[in-house]
Amino acid sequence: MRIHLKTLGCRLNEAELETWARQFQAEGHQIINNAADADLIVLNSCAVTHDAVRKSKQLIRRTHRQSPNAKLLVSGCYASLNPEEAKAALGVDLVVTNRDKGRLVEIAKEILDMPTMPELASEPGEASLFALGRQRAFVKVQDGCRYRCTFCIVTLARGEENSRGIVEIVDEINALHLEGIQEAILTGVHLGGWGSDLGLRLEDLISAVLDNTDIPRLRLGSLEPWELSDKFFVLLQNPRLMPHLHLPLQSGSDAVLRRMARRCKTAEFAHLATLARLACPDINITTDIIVGFPGETEAEWEESLYFIGGMGFGHIHLFGFSAREGTKAANLPDQVSAPVAKSRAKQLHELASEHKRANLARFLGREFRVLWEGGSEPQADGKRTFPGYTPNYLRVETCVGPGIELCRGIASARLIGMAASGDCLCAEMV
Repeated sequence: MRIHLKTLGCRLNEAELETWARQFQAEGHQIINNAADADLIVLNSCAVTHDAVRKSKQLIRRTHRQSPNAKLLVSGCYASLNPEEAKAALGVDLVVTNRDKGRLVEIAKEILDMPTMPELASEPGEASLFALGRQRAFVKVQDGCRYRCTFCIVTLARGEENSRGIVEIVDEINALHLEGIQEAILTGVHLGGWGSDLGLRLEDLISAVLDNTDIPRLRLGSLEPWELSDKFFVLLQNPRLMPHLHLPLQSGSDAVLRRMARRCKTAEFAHLATLARLACPDINITTDIIVGFPGETEAEWEESLYFIGGMGFGHIHLFGFSAREGTKAANLPDQVSAPVAKSRAKQLHELASEHKRANLARFLGREFRVLWEGGSEPQADGKRTFPGYTPNYLRVETCVGPGIELCRGIASARLIGMAASGDCLCAEMV
């Protein structure tokens, strides 16, 4: 069968999509890029915000309308929280909830009567990775979360924590490296909770990957700040562990953090950031902030903005509070009005842009090894522009002459200027 895969949402969803692609290929099926030609379409949905739910439903409807003859299988958080709605209202043939998504390919074979022809299996990664121009891969190492932040619907959709074993993860990363992947990104719902059910810690996994693979770059997905130990900061000094940490702060006010049921106060967060910068001066620390959380007073907002302003984040993912039914925060008193939340979001956006430009500017004139992505179409003179990322996750672009192919390679470049957009650096090849 010809299978097309789509996803919305987090890196974990992308990691799951790549795993399913390889599993379908091993059964003899073909992964294709054009949904119109597919016999089966697999969608991995998202429900982290109301907007994510809306987009998931739109994608399902649009896919069904554009490919009416293809069978439609939907998984992910939206489908897990609303399985009957997905099947009854959106024309989905099969819903596989998060609880069963580890068996998605097996369930699809049983329920959708898919043929199995391993003799037709293609090389791993041929379509699922390389046809998409991928040079990095997301590796799912755990699922679920034992904490219950009051705003989070994902913990309800994903369930309890479940960690993959070290050997299995190491084997996957080695296989990806053999396929040409240069960077593996460890991902999970609660990445720092990896090993909680195995009697291990995330640092044990990182050490094992560094010791038992040769992949040039190992990167971490979003990591809760209360999970970092002294051993972690020692590991940060390894040049193969990329110096970028995405640590969700969510608010710079301790009072708001208490209402969120977060486990890290602002002083503790600042201390961890200091330790990371001492261990690795070039580290890029990025974060998530929720604006307009219930009960957030003007004084708390000013306190939050002041703390965020002193952290020097390289990038801020800004989220407007989204009241999700089933979470404690949805029923908290003193919901912040839309105009106030919008005004605060504008303030934070301006601060975040200013700090991002400042963070980029401090690296001007430096040389970095860059992992390059797919280039643009050639200009009239044959030149092409290639984007890429430094180890500390700065986006850069360079223009090279005819016949030069950088995609999927790691090559040195000097950062020579700021792009007009202010969110990227211009580079020249060394």
